[in-house]
Amino acid sequence: MSISAISPVSPAASAAAPSSVQAKVQLTPEQLAQIAKLKARDTEVRQHELAHLSVAGGLANSGPSYTYQRGPNGVSYAVGGEVSIDTSPGATPQETISRARTIQAAALAPAEPSGQDRAVAARAQQLEQQARAELEQAYTPAEAARPAIDTYA
Repeated sequence: MSISAISPVSPAASAAAPSSVQAKVQLTPEQLAQIAKLKARDTEVRQHELAHLSVAGGLANSGPSYTYQRGPNGVSYAVGGEVSIDTSPGATPQETISRARTIQAAALAPAEPSGQDRAVAARAQQLEQQARAELEQAYTPAEAARPAIDTYA
């Protein structure tokens, strides 16, 4: 099996790379620095995506998916990721408001939300505002929209 055929692995598995592979590879200080950066990024990405997932609850369509980069040691490190969340409106305005709040919270859950996270939160906020407007229209009696006429003298 060639190195390019190795599938992505978790940080725990990547830390336990076979010693025979490590023994054959002499890494330069630059490569060691690159590995350290990749390990730090891997940890950051995984924590970020797990924060989304932990708040999304039932709106999460799946677990996190990651984009990997292979380090000079042949180990794959997560450098990007995403959690797919159902952003569709609910069956009622009340349900839509609840879903929108969950979507906003999930999007902004990481310590440092990305631009994409902020965009999702903004769309969820608009969804909530639309649902609130629907509720307001539904609870406004038709008579209240007409001018009142005092028929008592």
